[in-house]
Amino acid sequence: MKWFKRFTLFFFLTITTGNVVAQQAWIRINQLGYTTEGIKVAVWCSKDPLSFENWKVVDAKSKKVVYTAEAGKSLGAYGPFSETLRLHFTDFKKPGRYYLQAGSVTSPEFEIGDNVYKGAADFCLYYMRQQRSKFNPIIKDSCHTQDGYTLYGPMPDSTFVDVSGGWHDATDYLQYVTTSANATYHLLAAYRDFPAVFGDEHGENGLEGSNQIPDVLDEARWGLDWLLKMHPRQDWMFNQVADDRDHIGLRMPGMDSQYGRGFQRPVYFVSGEPQIQGKFKNHSTGTSSTAGKFSSAFSLGSIVFDSIDTSYAGLLSKKSNSAFAFGLKKPGVMQTASVKSPYIYAEENWMDDMELAGAMLPVSANDVLPGYNGIDYAYSLAKKEPLTPWLGGDTASHYQWYPFINVGHYELLNKIKDKRRDTIAGFYKQGIELVLKKAKQNAFLRGIPFIWCSNNLTTSFAIQCYWYREATGDNQFEELEQANFDWLFGCNPWGSSMVYGLPTWGDTPTDPHASFLNVGHFPVNGGIVDGPVYGSIYGNLIGLTLTKPDEYYQFQSSLAVYHDDHGDYSTNEPTMDGTASLIYLLASKEDAARQKIAHRSNHFTYSHGAMIRGDSLQKNIAIVFTGDEFGEGGNFIAKTLQQQNIKASFFFTGNFYANHSFRTLIKRLKNDGHYLGSHSDKHLLYCDWIKRDSLLVTKDEFDTDLANAYAKMKALGITKKQAPYFLPPYEWYNDSIAAWTNRSSLQLINFTPGTLSNADYTAPGMKNYRSSDTIFKSIVNYEQAHVHGLNGFILLLHIGTEESRTDKMYNRLPELVTYLRQKQYQLVTVKDLLEMK
Repeated sequence: MKWFKRFTLFFFLTITTGNVVAQQAWIRINQLGYTTEGIKVAVWCSKDPLSFENWKVVDAKSKKVVYTAEAGKSLGAYGPFSETLRLHFTDFKKPGRYYLQAGSVTSPEFEIGDNVYKGAADFCLYYMRQQRSKFNPIIKDSCHTQDGYTLYGPMPDSTFVDVSGGWHDATDYLQYVTTSANATYHLLAAYRDFPAVFGDEHGENGLEGSNQIPDVLDEARWGLDWLLKMHPRQDWMFNQVADDRDHIGLRMPGMDSQYGRGFQRPVYFVSGEPQIQGKFKNHSTGTSSTAGKFSSAFSLGSIVFDSIDTSYAGLLSKKSNSAFAFGLKKPGVMQTASVKSPYIYAEENWMDDMELAGAMLPVSANDVLPGYNGIDYAYSLAKKEPLTPWLGGDTASHYQWYPFINVGHYELLNKIKDKRRDTIAGFYKQGIELVLKKAKQNAFLRGIPFIWCSNNLTTSFAIQCYWYREATGDNQFEELEQANFDWLFGCNPWGSSMVYGLPTWGDTPTDPHASFLNVGHFPVNGGIVDGPVYGSIYGNLIGLTLTKPDEYYQFQSSLAVYHDDHGDYSTNEPTMDGTASLIYLLASKEDAARQKIAHRSNHFTYSHGAMIRGDSLQKNIAIVFTGDEFGEGGNFIAKTLQQQNIKASFFFTGNFYANHSFRTLIKRLKNDGHYLGSHSDKHLLYCDWIKRDSLLVTKDEFDTDLANAYAKMKALGITKKQAPYFLPPYEWYNDSIAAWTNRSSLQLINFTPGTLSNADYTAPGMKNYRSSDTIFKSIVNYEQAHVHGLNGFILLLHIGTEESRTDKMYNRLPELVTYLRQKQYQLVTVKDLLEMK
């Protein structure tokens, strides 16, 4: 793990003519690597002036130079360096292992490829499992099983309430709803948005072994179960378990007795009033910040678990409503409590939490906001807090603006389709531009303040950039987004990844402030450490002493410090909530690379994210029939296919599947072995015919319609697993629809353009009317005019048309099949066509 540190050891010595010369220049890279199509930038940094005109990419195996570029203009001093330079090699895309060379300085080796992020999100789930309270699967033992006794609640102080479970916050064993609910939301969102990324190698108890549930959902449910305990009744809600009396030194989790009530720990009620903070009181003003986090986690949980455990999903939905109502009781923030020291989570904003909660409210929650729906409520709060206040700032108090990203904005972008959507997107853009204004001043594109948990801010900001890009298609901040991601994995002044053990071959933390490692000798795999802090913050912290010489001493400065030393709890302590956010970010990176792999399948054709043609070198064709309200040709088509002994594909709407007059036909097609897929539920038009990028549906409307379609198919014995390809209504879509389809674990497809086959629905009197003879000739003409003919074609026809079209193209099916067979084409289903790779 430390080969990179040895390679660039911070008192790295070069022996020349008997003299010892300290290394003065370095090249910082993303140690995880770079995707072939992604942005690729490294940073050269030096304590000496720029001394080279060109730099190069070198193949690590052959040692051949494969890419060269001019040095360009230095971006000047930054932190400990007097000169810095960004080295761009985005347009070099060949997979392999390489290193960079600038003058006499070389970088560590790195990989370019599309699997460089594969498994990283799942890897980080190890740390989440390690943070479990009650039963801990890493030590295979229980801890904190007697939590706890109440404080500040309407019940008598010291009333016992069972709140065992959940996650420890960091190396200490405190537990906060603030961080746990946010972590739970990110885990749920990671699965919702990128379901194909996660594996199943652990059970719900965290021990090894599959339980047919993705591990990320096992972990999210662990968080949800604890949150349910922390909100046991409509009028009861708790904020935290334990307090800073926990801070009695590094130790393995067990049964703490320092709170004066046996092994019970205090459980602080969400009172909406100031509570203890050392010798003083914190500045709590209300219930909303905590209640909003509860409500949104429950809402998303109810959505994600609806297809897995309906009774559990129903409970979560009810709890979402009651938590939201609790947040309306007294608008304001609920800060955490401390007994011995002044350090707390001093959160000062709550509108972002209630915005997210409102955006996620189910329709059944109308009684919570009588006469005022959740989206409108959420939008009103979005306008009051358009920017997360730390964006563009130089400093902030500890967790003053938490979460570090306004998740509510993203959920509104997925639900609103009117002009308000542009307003919300503008809020994200404004925040990004504030950070960019600072970032442009240095080679690392660093615009994040070096406050406590700076790595968490970095992760959240990268996610905000991603969400903005995803929602708008605006790529202008993509390099800034990537720079923040690269920073976390080694492209920073210290050259260290900020995630324990990731990558396994790299320079990552080896001595974090972590009891599991330093006392129990368990690795803390996947835990992201707090990250660099301003030198002024480090110099004023209480009880912080390094335990060994600083291997990074050459890279410390008054700007920022980072120490890989368990004595530094400010920069090198892993955090649970930061790791959960990182899991979302890593999942987004892996999913993007996975889609790129799919889109580059040999000789396959894609358009706007949809597969529109199979292998153009293979003589295979898939004949596809779609249907919504008409299906009069079904029996003739089925009979022809049976006689010809070929299989075709049928994509029907939910309207078609639910039509009892088509039930016998659907059963016959299914029994005959044809592919049956979805064509949506209500045959919605997704986007504008002229302005293709203009959506006419929200993501929620899309998801609901698609789910309803598959529910109707399931009632007829057709499962989602059997029907992984989705053909959009009207055969019209855009990149957003393709991405949303992918997030539903489906692949969007469309007909192959070039013939007029899809015009067989037209009727006389229509401007675009095409006769069956014209359509047939267009197919023959295309086949004869192109080198690869109809190879890989998805040839789309309709199973029925309105009565005014008497010239039915499906009646020409026998003739069409005969022609294609004469040309030696194999007629296959869509599934077979698109999986011949």
